[in-house]
Amino acid sequence: MSNEVADLLTALHDGTLSLTEVAERFRTRSWPGQPAPRGQTHLDLAEADLRDPEPYIPGSYDDVALAYDQGKLTDTQYAVLAEAIAESIRAHNEDD
Repeated sequence: MSNEVADLLTALHDGTLSLTEVAERFRTRSWPGQPAPRGQTHLDLAEADLRDPEPYIPGSYDDVALAYDQGKLTDTQYAVLAEAIAESIRAHNEDD
């Protein structure tokens, strides 16, 4: 099943879109929120993640991490896109 983030990453990988174009799209889109932490301490959180990692969320940062892990993004591309996602999330949080 296709999603906007995966489509943009494919276009970047294929050369259909530039890194600048994809980063700009990432900055202007809304990103899925993260579930609330299930523990109180860092140790509790780490243990919970080992027992039950968060599910893959299509159309989220998970797609960017997956593309990087698969070698479809360079270190530089990953850094630019991760920062674009962070900028978008910060901007949306300021609006709330």
